[in-house]
Amino acid sequence: MLYGFLQIVFRLFFYTVFRTRVYGRENIPAEGAVILAANHASNIDPPLMASLIERPVSYMAKIELFENSIFGAAIRRCHAFPVKRGASDRGAIKAAVAVLKEGRILGLFPEGTRSKTGELQKAEAGVALIAAMTGAPIVPVAILNTHRIFANGGLIPQLRIMYGEPITFHGDRKSKESLDAFSEEIMGHIARMKEELAQK
Repeated sequence: MLYGFLQIVFRLFFYTVFRTRVYGRENIPAEGAVILAANHASNIDPPLMASLIERPVSYMAKIELFENSIFGAAIRRCHAFPVKRGASDRGAIKAAVAVLKEGRILGLFPEGTRSKTGELQKAEAGVALIAAMTGAPIVPVAILNTHRIFANGGLIPQLRIMYGEPITFHGDRKSKESLDAFSEEIMGHIARMKEELAQK
């Protein structure tokens, strides 16, 4: 109930304040496990990516956000679960795998941290590993202009987001080379979609 209410609020917010344009929603499977893998430049990226589609999205959120009992309870009700940053968190990986085994959508940011400039950074191995462990398809997502929010004297840019066609890991999940190659493939798709968005 809380998730649905906030989804409507955020959707109206993004459409009215930021004049958001959305492309490729038809690429998201109507059911079954899916990983949304997006570039990350702002704290606004998670609600942006989730509120503009119909299916609920679960996210990893830094464990510090759960320290406040009220806020922590609220984001748990919005399908978030904690992750310890800067370390290998097996509990978070298990939780992510559980989301996908239940046939739900998991939202992840391959870069692992925000890009202050909006430029793409190198992907970490986590997204490729989770895809390899579960067999879930990845829908690459390109987000444009969120790094410019409130920059340059309070600029409110037009936001654009594109959901790409699903891709699937077919390599050896025990091979670092295969996982690294798939991570690069994901970022390659995001980079091409960002270029396409910039021209729209």
